[in-house]
Amino acid sequence: MNQQIQNKLALLPDQPGCYIMKDKSGTIIYVGKAKILKNRVRSYFTGGHDTKTEHLISEVVDFEYIVTESNIEALLLENNLIKENLPRYNIMLKDDKTYPFIKITNEKYPRLMITRKVLKDGAEYFGPYPDIGAANETKKILDRIFPLRKCGPHQKTPCLYYHLGQCLCPYAFEVDPAVYKGIVKEIKQFF
Repeated sequence: MNQQIQNKLALLPDQPGCYIMKDKSGTIIYVGKAKILKNRVRSYFTGGHDTKTEHLISEVVDFEYIVTESNIEALLLENNLIKENLPRYNIMLKDDKTYPFIKITNEKYPRLMITRKVLKDGAEYFGPYPDIGAANETKKILDRIFPLRKCGPHQKTPCLYYHLGQCLCPYAFEVDPAVYKGIVKEIKQFF
């Protein structure tokens, strides 16, 4: 471990954030997140690691860190940094397992959906969420409160959600577009 790394290790804060490890050419080779930067980054330089980690550390000649307000912010920043820089030691998030978003579709009668891809399709996206469970829970709450359609455009009879008060069934019944747009507007205010 070089003197520059030793000096930086002494300055690490007791806060959440991301760390960026670089090789001798300045290339980012690994990005990680930590609840406590000081503990996590120092742990790399104490030995007793698996072969992959030992190989990583043997290539590190410098590192940087970014302090975040929370662990979730660190997680999201880590994802963005990995996608931007594609560090070769990051395998977990490079396989395009992106974070989930809640989408309000761009249809005559919009629906709520969960997606991992943000497209330029005129829909509105809210997120990202830290995991699929958080996105599902949020969508479930919104589905119970706001009766956007859950049925398809060919649904000519009331669906189960209609009977539960969770769907207006706009293709089975005439629904005032202004009322429907008002519900969509309320959902957007939720975010």
